Amino acid sequence: MTTAVFPGSFDPLTLGHLDVIERAHALFDRVIVAIGVNRNKRYRFTVDQRLEMIRLAVGDRERVDVMEMSGALVSFVKEQHADVVIKGIRGGADVEWESPQAAVNREVGGVETLWLPTRPELAHVSSSMVRELLDVQIRVDRYVPSAILALISDNKGVQRAH
Repeated sequence: MTTAVFPGSFDPLTLGHLDVIERAHALFDRVIVAIGVNRNKRYRFTVDQRLEMIRLAVGDRERVDVMEMSGALVSFVKEQHADVVIKGIRGGADVEWESPQAAVNREVGGVETLWLPTRPELAHVSSSMVRELLDVQIRVDRYVPSAILALISDNKGVQRAH
């Protein structure tokens, strides 16, 4: 049984993230969507909100688990007995950013990284862009899964995570 870990902050989950999850689901026996927690980073949504968003978006897909991940990615991968890390790549900047991380994951933890290039129509979509649109109260329904729109579009109910 092959297991892939797809790590990220998913603040919030985008259609690009969901596309990577679906494609990894077709390639691996099990996919773990791992929500990373960086204590030095400020998030718009709490971990629990992000867990709920992803679970709603992936629905009842068998073999897809959504988990919180604290600590080092390589440690999490080992704890979960996973075989590979999945990273979505939108373009050259992502390759530059992900290359050293993939090298360290391999050198330090013996963990391989597989890059899945995004579909061209999603290459411009990012969580940071969605957060910026939310900040100025512009609709984001073309960038996020419809299953989570109610959780993120009502800015009155959103509390910034610290």
